[in-house]
Amino acid sequence: MRGPLIAGGGLVASLLLPLLLIAALLGGLASAAPVQAVKTAAIPPLAAQHFETIAEITTTTCPELPALWIIAHVQAESSWDPTAFSADRNGGAAGLYQLNEANWTNAGGAAWSATPPPDNADVLQPDEHLRRAIPWVCANLRAASSHIDASGKPISALDGMLVCHIAGCGRLTGSTTGIPAAGEAGCDRSCANLVATYIDRVHGFVQQYGAASGPIAVDDLPAPTPFTGVSAICSGTDPTGGRCLTPATRHAHDEITRAFGPPGPGAPIRSAGCWDEHAWNPTSDHPQGRACDYFLDDAGTFPQGQELQNGWRLATWLRTHAPALKVKYVIWQGRIWSPDTSDTDDGWGRPYTGGGIYDADDATGGHFDHVHISIESE
Repeated sequence: MRGPLIAGGGLVASLLLPLLLIAALLGGLASAAPVQAVKTAAIPPLAAQHFETIAEITTTTCPELPALWIIAHVQAESSWDPTAFSADRNGGAAGLYQLNEANWTNAGGAAWSATPPPDNADVLQPDEHLRRAIPWVCANLRAASSHIDASGKPISALDGMLVCHIAGCGRLTGSTTGIPAAGEAGCDRSCANLVATYIDRVHGFVQQYGAASGPIAVDDLPAPTPFTGVSAICSGTDPTGGRCLTPATRHAHDEITRAFGPPGPGAPIRSAGCWDEHAWNPTSDHPQGRACDYFLDDAGTFPQGQELQNGWRLATWLRTHAPALKVKYVIWQGRIWSPDTSDTDDGWGRPYTGGGIYDADDATGGHFDHVHISIESE
């Protein structure tokens, strides 16, 4: 952290490159599809070197924080220079995430023996820094998410996290939209400009480093045959081993199999399940024979790389052909989409909360490991 208004992170002055404006990415300042897969050939070499560490940390401790955003955020802070240091009135900010000493020790790091920290300080060691700083940043993300959910402010949790990092969470909670305007939350014009510039800068790197993993091209896949007929009764066979499916659901499953191939090891869809008693959620569409789940990797894991792309292809194909397949809604990657609702400003569909039944941060509860499809009853 540095500068007169920094309370959660620092922006190194030498990093003020021309801004990349947003066209298609996650974030509260632009309406677009989520970009969460990483274009590994485009990211900084040190980020590529530590990508597995980043994926491990997010998978085990903070699945709601995309690895792509970590890479973009660190690039905005330090250009992935682990020895970066910027002097400020708070004692200076150091390392990849540019944390001051107080925040570094709060994250579990060692106090600095000097300012700037010596070369052997843990805050300057990239692996150690990431393992301590990412959970610390995640705590800001979760605090921002809770506040945004409670207040209804029109800002994404990820952008709220950025406000906390560059200006302190008080600027998030004390402003009307979550992004302070001049005169709000103790933020003057230069403060407001810095926050807006910082968010735009991170968004630019998200776009630069992201592979299109939101709705993506599915023109190479066959279009489904439209369903015709009545689909009110669970009267069809469930090929995944359940009790029954409605005719429209069986039709949708068959068309998915025709387009993507049968589920199995090495296939785009690894496994599938449709009818299920769902005793913990009897109002679910599963026991009505009107829903199926398609797993892209092992259950309980967060797909990466090709598996993540396969999931987006399935979700996008279902959305593209929703009328023909009688799609009621699709849940995937912590998002839910239905034909009668628009995308929200922070991405594809709208955030999926779990309805008080499922843990939306869990790989399965948040539908990160599988695509759920529900089919209309009529």
